[in-house]
Amino acid sequence: MKILSVLIEYGLNSLDREFSYLYEGEKRVEKGFRVRIPFGHQSIMGFVTRVEETSLSAEEWKRQNGYELLPIQGIVDQEPLLNEELLTLADEVASYYLSPRISVLQAMLPPSLRPSISSLSKPKIAYDTYVSVLDASEEGLTPKQIEMVRLVASNEEILKKEAGSPDILKRLVSMGRLRLFQKEKQRFQIPDYEREQPHDLKQEQQKAYDGILASSKEVILLQGVTGSGKTEVYLHLSEAYLQQGKSILMMVPEISLTPVMVEYFSRRFGKQIAILHSGLTPSEKYDEYRRIARGEAKIVVGARSAVFAPLTNIGLILIDEEHVESYKQDGLPFYHAREVAILRAKHFNAKVVLGSATPSFETKARAGKGVYGYEVMEHRANSKPLPKTQIIDLRDRSIMMPGDRVFSKILLDKIKDRLDKKEQVMLLVNRRGYASFCRCAHCGYTFTCPTCHGNLTYHKEDGMLKCHHCGYVELYPDTCPSCGGHNLQRVGFGTERAVKVLQEYLPDARIARLDSDVGKAKKTVEKTLREFKNKEYDILIGTQMIAKGHDFPSVTLVGVLLADIGLMLPSYRASETTFELIAQAVGRSGRGSLQGEALIQTYNPQHYAITLGAKQDYEAFYRREMQERHMGHYPPFYFLACLTFYCKDENRAILSAENIRDLILAEKIPSLAAIGPMVPYFPCLGEWHRRNVLLQFRDPSKVKPFLGKLIHEYSGKGGVKIVCDVDPLDY
Repeated sequence: MKILSVLIEYGLNSLDREFSYLYEGEKRVEKGFRVRIPFGHQSIMGFVTRVEETSLSAEEWKRQNGYELLPIQGIVDQEPLLNEELLTLADEVASYYLSPRISVLQAMLPPSLRPSISSLSKPKIAYDTYVSVLDASEEGLTPKQIEMVRLVASNEEILKKEAGSPDILKRLVSMGRLRLFQKEKQRFQIPDYEREQPHDLKQEQQKAYDGILASSKEVILLQGVTGSGKTEVYLHLSEAYLQQGKSILMMVPEISLTPVMVEYFSRRFGKQIAILHSGLTPSEKYDEYRRIARGEAKIVVGARSAVFAPLTNIGLILIDEEHVESYKQDGLPFYHAREVAILRAKHFNAKVVLGSATPSFETKARAGKGVYGYEVMEHRANSKPLPKTQIIDLRDRSIMMPGDRVFSKILLDKIKDRLDKKEQVMLLVNRRGYASFCRCAHCGYTFTCPTCHGNLTYHKEDGMLKCHHCGYVELYPDTCPSCGGHNLQRVGFGTERAVKVLQEYLPDARIARLDSDVGKAKKTVEKTLREFKNKEYDILIGTQMIAKGHDFPSVTLVGVLLADIGLMLPSYRASETTFELIAQAVGRSGRGSLQGEALIQTYNPQHYAITLGAKQDYEAFYRREMQERHMGHYPPFYFLACLTFYCKDENRAILSAENIRDLILAEKIPSLAAIGPMVPYFPCLGEWHRRNVLLQFRDPSKVKPFLGKLIHEYSGKGGVKIVCDVDPLDY
């Protein structure tokens, strides 16, 4: 008889413990298997964490321990889903981020393998039927039969559907001349790119490459200005580690950047690449995951979730644009891919390279203290100067187009000039949709999301009001739901509106738009970027997804339409995010042989994030912002944790937040501050009211264990759920 320790599929702190079940069958079951188990009055999925043999019978166990073990209802898997390294990593991530272990396991696995009953309906392995030759002799065959045998023989094997007449094939199989067999179908295929030889490294690139290989540090910051050639350094480093028999993890911050990086790596390393990101279908992700697990891919390219790829013998983890917020998961478990990558590298004694022109403050500070290694590239690889920049003050109405609050005459003239020269333009507006919010001019009613109470954004293309936080959608009405009036105003400016306005000014211009609305399908993103690079479009308008990682040699003008949008957000990182976005966007211009130029339009032209972002002066911005961080007790000087209290009763949520805050302060932990309860940016999610308590502290080892105990003990009591976000980016 076996006793199985099982984590159940519900990611709740109150249920974050192992439950014991009985197994008396003969089938193989090990740590890492999924099993069906009874729980209460339902059948759910469990994940086996430990298997113990016992000589006791079920009855003897009951008599000895005082309780009865329920038997499992079935074993789902034939092999463990995660190896020992990943299982250990799951425990480390759960401990660091104070998350239920099952939520980490669910994040690690593709949808079709997650420990939940719902995952069992997802696609499994797909097969194609192939034909091969058993007997190539042509004696006794008809001309058409001979033709088919020769066709198959010339290809060694061929897809059944490509062999020809089904009747002839059936006859040849029955004669023992051909055989049918199945092979696993690969539902995702990387394009066949033409292979290319490694490029010679420039002086700064060579210095960085040598420095990284020689460094004794486990983590190295590679800070290089936009266009300095960080990608070529990544490729050379990958070659060096592949020659040692090691595997490589290459991470990018956005799905839109994956095709670009895949092309670079495919041209250099061929078919030994796999891709992992949320844009793949469940079937495709399942296939890629299994390829990696079988060792068929030595290089994995992907976004945030790729940090859990089942690679073995990892030698190098590359994180491009490491500063980007999308590396942080915005739901349980609230992990940051950068920190998980560092945890994972320890298991393999691997190297982690963090690449960016504008490093996160946490990374920069650790590099400055010598905790991380540090390599810098200060010049563009093509030796061209950085783009000339100009800040345009949108408060000056005289420079604006008549009746327009976004497009200046200066920017429009510059765009026309580039179109006349057959050059390309990129325009960044970091807000999607047509209008930021809608209101009634008569009574002042504002359309808000009934789920999270945030403003609904108007999307003209489909005539919908959408919540960009929770996904709620409703039709744009003809009248005000409050007073019945017809004077509805659409306020604000997004990518969709930018395209419409610019088309009115430049009717002959070929304009493409790229944001998360049009980029929901990965093929749309790839197609748009490819067509723009091939100069099928003159202008590309998009959100932050176009501001980093892309290399378009014909782009000589970049415009940031509303550079100060991000400064309005209630976040301690608002200035940092704004600076990064501007600096990265400016860096897209002039990456080819022609001089680049950038125009930064803003209503706040004196703000240091705007002025220094336009200059791409990261060091000056870092010094100024670090002063603000130090005074505010924010990272990298302090650690943060945000406790969010959910309850259907608002007063009960507030009371619980106050009680937990007081319990934390009563511990009198040095340098610990607890702020709140605060009303979050989105105070409600459906019927759940929310309140936040922000913790600032210097020593995580003294705070986290106590915090974990509090969450486990009090979450769920009185109808109040407590969720903890360790190292939050906002709150």
